[in-house]
Amino acid sequence: MDGKSSCFHNNCSRRDFLKIGALAFAALDLPKLLAADRDRREIFCIVLFQNGGASQLDTFDPKPDAPSDIRGSFKAIPTSVPGTHISELLPRMAKLTHKFSIIRSMHSDEAIHERARQYIFSGTKPRNELLHPSYGAVVSKELGPKNGLPPFVVIPEKDLSAEAGFLGSSYDPFVTGNPNTENFSVKDLTLPLGLSLEEAQARAHLLTTLDSAFKNVEQSPLIDSMDEFYRKAFELISSPAAKKAFNISEETEKLRDDYGRTTVGQGALLARRLIESGVRLATVFHGGYDTHVNHEKLAQPLLSEFDRAFSALLSDLEQRGLLETTLLLVIGDFGRTPKINFSGGRDHWPRNFSVALAGAGIQGGRVIGKSDSKAGEPTDRPVSIEDLGATIYKALGIDCTKLYHANGRPIAINKEGQPVQELFS
Repeated sequence: MDGKSSCFHNNCSRRDFLKIGALAFAALDLPKLLAADRDRREIFCIVLFQNGGASQLDTFDPKPDAPSDIRGSFKAIPTSVPGTHISELLPRMAKLTHKFSIIRSMHSDEAIHERARQYIFSGTKPRNELLHPSYGAVVSKELGPKNGLPPFVVIPEKDLSAEAGFLGSSYDPFVTGNPNTENFSVKDLTLPLGLSLEEAQARAHLLTTLDSAFKNVEQSPLIDSMDEFYRKAFELISSPAAKKAFNISEETEKLRDDYGRTTVGQGALLARRLIESGVRLATVFHGGYDTHVNHEKLAQPLLSEFDRAFSALLSDLEQRGLLETTLLLVIGDFGRTPKINFSGGRDHWPRNFSVALAGAGIQGGRVIGKSDSKAGEPTDRPVSIEDLGATIYKALGIDCTKLYHANGRPIAINKEGQPVQELFS
């Protein structure tokens, strides 16, 4: 090609250049480009954790034709998805079932609370010699902070299972305290009684000066991680943006009522405020599901609170345009026994239980897997805890095959899990 015909020749006209540019652009697949752009969007996550383990029969997998000592007193009701029924204890969620999906064939072999929570919070089988990092800790390490806010937050109190494990304390969650209390102030944003911000800044300067005097002293990894912890804590305490994000009183009274004036309701609302401001993963603990006695008496008000909180959160996220970029996850320790015990309770049952997911590419209205007539064993499409973990990491855009190192050996973020592809297509 000679200089006269080359578009890069000095005499090439602007019109010729634009023509070639237009032709090149026309050759591109615009839908694919737009899809790729969507794939690059940041994804956030809210986990609603039913602490103690909710009954699959009284939530997402009722068995109306089972004997009374299995089905219990609560009825199954139709949902917005034809042919799909859930418990009458979740009437608001029943109207929104087309917006979230259910897995009815989850299974585990951990029946002790602590180990079961470690398992489902990490997607990895618990080890005796080390604690595997939770989803929030991995998100914190892989994606880091955004807008000066902590990447991983727990509401109202943390649990060992939701910590960073072998990644170190610098990836542990930020703890808020209970947002349903009067005059709520964030636990980890509050200075010691009587200490002003100016005094804290002066003390921080003193500590920095002292630290420089001991540079020759060998620092342990624990001290390093504590230094990082205190640095981040001080940055948050002095950050107006952080205080604003955690200030739930800015929400209207009506919206707060819609969520419910309960720990889980106000916790879910605070979680929405946080992910909207830049927190990457917020976990809300809702306790009371370990119903070994008087199961139905305890479950009814508990699930009423949860139904209100989940439904308000799902609708709020959608109305604000946040649902497409927020994974909403409902999990617990495990399920409850199919048969009601002699004390009117339901005991631990890891062999079959249900979870719910929405947002971040999860298709609504899907029911994955089936259980037997007693909701005691999976009969179709069993899903392991590892599979759930791989699904969560897929939605979050994190490579779950990546290796970390602990105790001198490589450890996969998620081992052997396969994403539940039906949820995405």
